[in-house]
Amino acid sequence: MQTGIIGLPQVGKTTLFRILTKAHVEGKSGASATHVGVAKVPEPRLVELAKLYNPKKITYATVNYVDLGGMQKERMRDALAQLREVDVIAHVIRVFEDPSVPHSEGSIDPLRDATNLDLELMLSDHDQIARRLERLDKDLKKKRDPALEIEKTALEKCKTHLEAEKALRELELTTEERKSIGGFLFLSARPVLYVLNLGDEEADKLDTAVERHKLTALQERPNAAVVAICGRLEAELSEMEEKEAVELLASYGLKEPGLNRLIRATYDLMGLIQFFTAGEPEVRAWTIRKGATAVKAAGAIHSDIEKGFIRAEVVRWNDLLAAGSLGAAREKAQVRLEGKEYVVQEGDVILFRHSG
Repeated sequence: MQTGIIGLPQVGKTTLFRILTKAHVEGKSGASATHVGVAKVPEPRLVELAKLYNPKKITYATVNYVDLGGMQKERMRDALAQLREVDVIAHVIRVFEDPSVPHSEGSIDPLRDATNLDLELMLSDHDQIARRLERLDKDLKKKRDPALEIEKTALEKCKTHLEAEKALRELELTTEERKSIGGFLFLSARPVLYVLNLGDEEADKLDTAVERHKLTALQERPNAAVVAICGRLEAELSEMEEKEAVELLASYGLKEPGLNRLIRATYDLMGLIQFFTAGEPEVRAWTIRKGATAVKAAGAIHSDIEKGFIRAEVVRWNDLLAAGSLGAAREKAQVRLEGKEYVVQEGDVILFRHSG
């Protein structure tokens, strides 16, 4: 999964990128450069499972992040082109006040900034749709084609929706219509996570940030979510030893780093869950779509396991920890044998039986 980090200049995008990927990025290059990095998904359950197995390796799930640099008008088109490759957008919005860092729009107004950048995405989509509709009209005049007619209907719906200043992520289409335009990679169709970058003085009030800053409208948008962080504080935490970080978090009234909240919010937005495999060689977290079956989960590990799937031995992670071993969990009848169509649940520990 790839997440594109966007936002106006001087909002804290590169700071967020550093927090997530622990990459060392020079401040000067962050204004316009593009950076790519990988974030390890924090997962305390893996650590607990590892205590049972003493594995040679612990492998966390990962998320790829792309920091697209400041969305200045003169390079907007280049930035938007790169954005077409991502699965979800993290839009960093400045809420913090700092006279030494001027806002590119002259004042702090999170709702304005979110709306304006969304409009840029919509304009890009509208241009693409208008060009395609022109070509479709010419093609359909030459010859009637049912597939092209479905595509035209879908694109006209999209165009009308955009002209009402509504993002395509809010538009409902039939499965057939959605399939007909799947290759366009529309920007405003991407799920969006609005990341509110607050000042350190608000660190103990993150849970009420949306209401206090009158940003409920963002939270209510379809296929969108809002998470609040204190970027400067989080950047400090990401460079500290674990014990020091825990103490600093506690001093600000925080229970966990912003990275954890961001990852969870992104997973929820994308409809993703984690399951685990555990043994002496490796304890590992895997990412799959919510609603995925056991055979599809097997495929996330290796296509050969999917092809040769026989059954899955499934136990809840907390039951396994409480039992102390898979054998003890079996004796307590907490291990279930499941077939191909079993829908994997968040936190399942699975042992796949397969041929070959």
